[in-house]
This record gives sequence, C-alpha cells and structure tokens, in this order.
Amino acid sequence: MSAAPGPAAPGMGARSSAHQALSQTLRKKRPLDSALDEILGAQSLYTRDSGFARVIAGETMRRFGQLDDLVRRFVPKAPPPHRAGPTLEILLAGACELLFLGVPAHAAVDGANRLAAADPKAVHFKPLINAALRRIAREGYSVAKEQDALRLNTPDWLWARWCETYGEETARAIARVHARTPPLDLVLKSECGLSSPPSGGGAGGGGEREHTSPLDPSGHSPRTRGEKDVAPASQYLPGGMMRLEHAGSVEALPGFAEGAFWVQDFAASLPVRLLGDVRGRRVIDLCAAPGGKTAQLVCAGAEVVAVERDTGRLGRLAANLDRLNLQARLVLCDARDYQPDSPAECVLLDAPCSSTGTIRRHPELPWIKSASDVAACADAACELLDAAAKMVAPGGLLVFAVCSLEAEEGLEQIAHFLRRHGEFRRMPLASPDVFGMSECISAEGDLRTLPCHMAEQGGMDGFYATRLQRL
Repeated sequence: MSAAPGPAAPGMGARSSAHQALSQTLRKKRPLDSALDEILGAQSLYTRDSGFARVIAGETMRRFGQLDDLVRRFVPKAPPPHRAGPTLEILLAGACELLFLGVPAHAAVDGANRLAAADPKAVHFKPLINAALRRIAREGYSVAKEQDALRLNTPDWLWARWCETYGEETARAIARVHARTPPLDLVLKSECGLSSPPSGGGAGGGGEREHTSPLDPSGHSPRTRGEKDVAPASQYLPGGMMRLEHAGSVEALPGFAEGAFWVQDFAASLPVRLLGDVRGRRVIDLCAAPGGKTAQLVCAGAEVVAVERDTGRLGRLAANLDRLNLQARLVLCDARDYQPDSPAECVLLDAPCSSTGTIRRHPELPWIKSASDVAACADAACELLDAAAKMVAPGGLLVFAVCSLEAEEGLEQIAHFLRRHGEFRRMPLASPDVFGMSECISAEGDLRTLPCHMAEQGGMDGFYATRLQRL
C-alpha cells in the first residue's frame, strides 16, 4: 500500500486516473495498460484505488460498443469533442460504474459530477452529465437487456472478418469470452517440463482447488511457511501451468520475487512445444520479448539465442530472465538483419502482429486498430519469415506464430511462404502435440486456438502457429 491516499473524496483518485487513461486510449490510440502504468506510476494512490482505476478503465473498454450505444440513446446529440473535453469519457465510465460494476448510483453520479467540475471544458457540460447518468441509473438496465451486447462490443471491421472466417456462431462465442475478465495463467518454473498436469488435471478442466499459495499445493507460501495467506482459486493446466481467478497484483503473488513462475497465457505456451525435444539444441528465438517463450526453451534444456530489436523490450526480457535465474544469449538486432554464425536446428518466430487474439486481455485493441494494421503487420511478417528461413539448418524446424485471429497473418501468410520457399514443407500437428486438444488443430494441420476454446475455464488467447521443416 502506498504511503499516501488519493484525493479526499473516496474513489476520486481512481476515477481521475481511469479517465485520463481512457482519454489517451480513445483519442491517441494508446494501449490501455501502458497509459495506466504511466498515469498510476505518477500518482500516490492506495493499492485498492489503483486497482479500482484499472477496473473502471478496463471494463469501460471491454463494454465500449455497448456503452457508446447506450450513452447515445440518452444523449442523442453528442457535445463537440473540441469543446467538451473528457465529457464523453466521463459519461462512458459513469455508465459502466452504474450498470456493470455495481457502484451505487449516488457514488457513481457524484464522482462523475466532481470530475466534470474539475475540468475547464467538461464543467460546462456538468448539467448534461448529471441528468444523463441519473436517467441511466433509472432506465439503463432495461436498455442494456435489449442490446445485442456481443455484436455491439465487436466493431464492424472485426465482426465481418470473423463471421467470414469462422462463421457467426463462432464469432459470437469469441465475443462472449471477450466480455469476461480473463483469469491469469502462470508457468510454474519447477513443473514447466511436465508433459501433463500434476494430480490428473486436464486441459478440459483441471481440478479446481483452493490453496493458501497458488504455487504450493501443500497450503504454505514459499516465502512465509506457516502463514495463512489466502490465494485465488486455482486450477492446473497442462505443461506445468496454473490458472488463477482474481489474482490481483502479479508482483504480490507468493514466489514472484524468487522467480517461481512467469506469466504466460496457456495458448502462448503451445508454439514452443511444436519444436519437440530441444534439450541440448541451439534455438534461435526471434522477436523474443517479453521472454515467456525464451524461458520455456531454457527450462526445456535448449541453448537459446534470443533476438529482439527494441532496447526497452530487450531490457524487460533480461530482467525477466534474471528474476527467473535463467540464462540465454541476448542479441539486440532486427530479426531481418540478424545473421547467426551458423544455421540452427530450431528457429522460433513469434512475429509482431495485430494481436487480435489477445483482446480478452487488451479490450481496447478493437477500437484503436483497423484492417490497415492487419495488412501492415502481414507485410512485415512476410519479411521476417524470409529472414528466419535462412537461419534454419537442413532438416531443421521453423515454427512461426502470431497472436492474431486474422487469416492474412496466419494461414494465408504461410501459404504464400510455401509458394516462395520450396525447400520447406509443412509438418502437420497431431493431437499429442497440443495435449489432446484436437479442436485446436486446423484442417491444414496447424495450431489454431480461439478465445472460445476452454471457454468454461476462462478461454485462451487466439494463436496461429505452424511447424515447417527445411528439406
């Protein structure tokens, strides 16, 4: 807990921070997490208020389409942005507090009024904000029940794509998972080499169990043996992973400082496994930051060369490996320019992409990106793939992965690559490669996870990956 609280009015520090982050995200197309990290880092808020700020901002973006539709019904003529300042953000977040966060009407409306009063532009629209939110408090629930929330919370450019690629039923299933706050997945360093979950937990459910530490089933925290620290409900996942509900701050979890685990979505852990047994093999990990896949490879016994072009991201990768007490050779270089001393048996390219497979964790993405971003990412990945191909030794493997749901960045990308590179062939996956989850294998034999897979357990990120062998 910080030494000093926020502003005197309860919750106002959290609301102010949330609205600043929402403004930067909606107006400047900035990722929500980075905006919140910067804004909250400059504040002196209690931990609970920082958490409340993240909840307000995150849920507002998660329900953005629905909230925008609802606000427009109660404020048909939106105030001009150049005159209204953060009025729209105040209305959206206020409606979110009222309808989706369970905040009492008097607190949510009063908070919105205080925010408006403190802004030189929004203050002129304070009567409108007050009247609209009071009406939403009275009538908003009935309106929300009539909305097609899944459709509204998915912008047109993505809805059309997903319906075409996966069908409307699957598009709705994806949107349904996006509407839920995702659990937190951890890779347990001591168990990440396991091919199946401990104690019989499986991909279809794992055994849900209560522990006093998410990392020690004995009921004792690795840091404070004998103390009764209550941890979130957890379930084991394949590959030495654990899923936590309502985990809170990652840094506060038992074992974080000691490097007992790292954060990695279950789907993101699968591409590394497509390389098979990497013990004693040299693996080139391209576009390696933030380092989850690098850590997987090192724990599996590989000699890893991790290549990353961004200085800040490489520093983050180094810090993560240091906390985990793992070692890899780190190279600051654009993957397109990297020239290894000799070809490697295994090359992993987790290419930068539109990241539409991670919307459940980054709900602002649909609203700050567009189809043009998909095209730009596909062009860059094409160059990266051609560069990666040169690094693979004859008989070696190239695994290409993207956390995208878009065909141009996945299946179509590989189709074009194989037409250009006759020296490579696809090695289709088998059910054991993905812990028996055959629904995650496409008709072509590639990995294709969707957010709606494992939906009852909280879903997973959308990933595409393919395994190619150089002849």
